[in-house]
Amino acid sequence: MSCRVDRGVERRIVPILLLAFLGVLISLTVQAAEQHFPNVLAAKVQAHGINTFNFAVTIASPYDTPQRYADGYRVMNRDGTVYGVRKLRHDHASEQPFTRGLRGVTIPLGVRKVVIQARDQKYGYGGKTVQITLPGR
Repeated sequence: MSCRVDRGVERRIVPILLLAFLGVLISLTVQAAEQHFPNVLAAKVQAHGINTFNFAVTIASPYDTPQRYADGYRVMNRDGTVYGVRKLRHDHASEQPFTRGLRGVTIPLGVRKVVIQARDQKYGYGGKTVQITLPGR
């Protein structure tokens, strides 16, 4: 059995498919170029007394120069209640991604999981977050 292709349809579909492909490619390029926030890649947590925890958080920043860099992260409840903030005072251009700790974060007994979110100097908090279960909860 042979399949006959209508050349008129083929001539109309090929340019449309090419335009669609170019649109997707341009969209992905613009999104990558416009990433405003650092991403949290990983987090570890250890209990440190009653309702107190220590965190080690790994962050990657698309902007990491003395002029603009990831300048902190926060530990918060899923409802947005902030329990602790780590401020970063300089860039980490020579160590991407990088890990920094936050000690002595007090978290109420009823909270089982927290979210960790990084901060960009220019745009504030955003980017990929990590949700982590607190040990012993």
